[in-house]
Amino acid sequence: MPSSSVDLVRHANSAHHVRENSEFARLVISREPSSVEADVLQAQAEARTKCFMWWVKALLWCMVIIIFLLMFLKWGLPFLFEKVLFPFMQWEATAFGRPVLALVLVASLALFPVFLIPSGPSMWLAGMIFGYGIGFVIIMVGTTIGMILPYLIGLLFQDRIQHWLMRWPQKAEMIRLAGEGSWFHQFKVVALFRVSPFPYTIFNYAIVVTSMRFWPYLCGSVAGMVPEAFIYIYSGRLIRTLADAKYGNLHLTTVEIIYNIISFIIAIVITIAFTIYAKRALDEIKRAETGGENASLSDHGGLEMEKLSLERHKQLCSSSI
Repeated sequence: MPSSSVDLVRHANSAHHVRENSEFARLVISREPSSVEADVLQAQAEARTKCFMWWVKALLWCMVIIIFLLMFLKWGLPFLFEKVLFPFMQWEATAFGRPVLALVLVASLALFPVFLIPSGPSMWLAGMIFGYGIGFVIIMVGTTIGMILPYLIGLLFQDRIQHWLMRWPQKAEMIRLAGEGSWFHQFKVVALFRVSPFPYTIFNYAIVVTSMRFWPYLCGSVAGMVPEAFIYIYSGRLIRTLADAKYGNLHLTTVEIIYNIISFIIAIVITIAFTIYAKRALDEIKRAETGGENASLSDHGGLEMEKLSLERHKQLCSSSI
């Protein structure tokens, strides 16, 4: 009788533990869908908020650009023609020959990025003076040298550049993405960085602290510079045409004026489209990598939960015995 009563007590305790564990499992399982549903709703709300804010920013930027263009056409363009462009055209026609000007432009495009100076004016001048053929060659040769020199110099100061990037962790995280993955992945991300509004003069130095290899960096940089080169050449030729029409002997017909206006609008739209596409593509790459890291963390958490459940099962078995 005493042994049977002890067995009954053990059996009651084991049954109590089993009921307790089943109740705990039921509560956890019943709460999991609600938490997952809440996370999904929160993610959808955040996505809608981000989309709305993006359209608000895009509308504000369009309004600012339109106002700036109107002010530039009203006051800035006449001043630029009379005080800068027309005197430069006269100086360029009499002071140097075209080979010397080509060498000067190549040297400026190669050296300006080393000193963090934008090389856009030199690209405009290359388009204004030499046109699409020779102007494109000058821009690509000069910018290629201007992308190699900062890379080689940055290799000598990797520690300082890394310490400097610690002040801007978000920018550093974006730059780190360029050095990840395969050869093609590095090539694609570098090309997107060239098209995006990220300052490429800083990118040339900062990329050395990542795992970026030299050839995907160079090939991606050259590929990303091609659209920008054509846009600068086109805008330079358009400015030269307007200057010749105002101060030279060139006469523009109504058809030519309409053609220039339409092509200028198309060039602006293409530039904005390239920039938006590059920015979105970089954001998607960043989200994909962040999602992969979160998935690995969740897998690790799942393994930990499985270990805990196994330990709980062992405890129940031992208590029931």
